[in-house]
Amino acid sequence: MNRLGFIISSLLVLLALASSMLFVVDQRQFGVLYALGQIKDVITEPGLNFKLPPPFQNVTYIDKRLLTLDSTDAEPMLTAEKQRVVIDWYVRWRITDPGQYIRNVGVDEQAGANQLKRVVRNAFQEEINRRTVRELLSTKREALMSDVKAEVLGAVRGEKPWGIDIVDVRITRVDYVESITESVYRRMEAERKRVANELRSTGAAEGEKIRADADRQREVTVANAYRDAQKIKGEGDAEAARVYADAFGRDPQFARFYRSLEAYKASFASKSDVMVLDPNGSEFFRVFRGQGAPAAAPAK
Repeated sequence: MNRLGFIISSLLVLLALASSMLFVVDQRQFGVLYALGQIKDVITEPGLNFKLPPPFQNVTYIDKRLLTLDSTDAEPMLTAEKQRVVIDWYVRWRITDPGQYIRNVGVDEQAGANQLKRVVRNAFQEEINRRTVRELLSTKREALMSDVKAEVLGAVRGEKPWGIDIVDVRITRVDYVESITESVYRRMEAERKRVANELRSTGAAEGEKIRADADRQREVTVANAYRDAQKIKGEGDAEAARVYADAFGRDPQFARFYRSLEAYKASFASKSDVMVLDPNGSEFFRVFRGQGAPAAAPAK
């Protein structure tokens, strides 16, 4: 039993020793082999590799992919005309020489990102100081990014190379600081309100003009209609008078009878009308008494 336990323990020790001597390098990483704290080898190809067990040799990994560094601070920068602006930018970079990177920068990607951020910001500050806001926004924006990239490359490839490559440098936003932005917005708002008030006053004036013209046209139209109506009415009254005269001329006695009936109708139009007359002696009620219409006056 003791012999079996010894064999199992020995196998476990051998397996642990073998596992400590084998390591796998992923295709997305560099494998850095250390021997007693010194870089012994850099494995760039993916696959299974061998090393001595710790503490004689150790291995660490560094990302070989394209990395992105984004700006995180909002500290303003001064342009050539002393305007304070805030920019957002990003840098695409990768580690190309892990040995130089570890010796001159750090043992992980974050160390390089921290130092690279400082270099990129200084380069942007220097280039923005030479340019106006207009140039930052349109005319010389591409040239600025190219110049910043060249300066950063010069810094990381200097006397102590960082072992990295700068692929691209881009500006994503250029804006005034918040205090200036607020004042610009207030001026824009005031200008828009002025234009709106001007348009409203112009519209009100045009509305009054249109309404006055419409009122004038209405008055003219009503007056013309009233004139035509009165003219037509007058012509109708004249024609009616002519017809009545012609009809009454043919039978004067009927005409007098008809006028009497019209007089009765007009006199008794309201129930509250009161007339005080002598029905026996008044010529007004001759028709009611059945005596016919008054005789016509003799022609002279």
